[in-house]
Amino acid sequence: MTGSATLTFTVGEDDTALAVGSGSLPVLGTPRLLAWCEAATCAAVEADLAEGETSVGTRVQLEHLAASAVGARVEVAATTSYADGRLRRFTVSARDLGTGKVVAAGEVTRVVVDAERFLSRL
Repeated sequence: MTGSATLTFTVGEDDTALAVGSGSLPVLGTPRLLAWCEAATCAAVEADLAEGETSVGTRVQLEHLAASAVGARVEVAATTSYADGRLRRFTVSARDLGTGKVVAAGEVTRVVVDAERFLSRL
């Protein structure tokens, strides 16, 4: 029950703070960066899931440390730091592959659930 994943994204116009409504600048927006971190955690937990299971995010702590321009390639990594039953906690980080700067660091918590049962409760 320990997984990790690394994903690479290229910052596009649709990923900017201006486009996602989190600011007025044409740089990587924090909401998009968070989505990329969550995507990495989903990839990291995938191998642990049984048929019909998925995971849902329940807690996020993220520091957005440096700006990334449109066109920047950002590598996002997630590594399991804690697993107990259905609970999974991941250390996440992101870095700009062009500058080498750490873009973000934090932690994302997910819970493994039966997808059908989860949706039936809505």
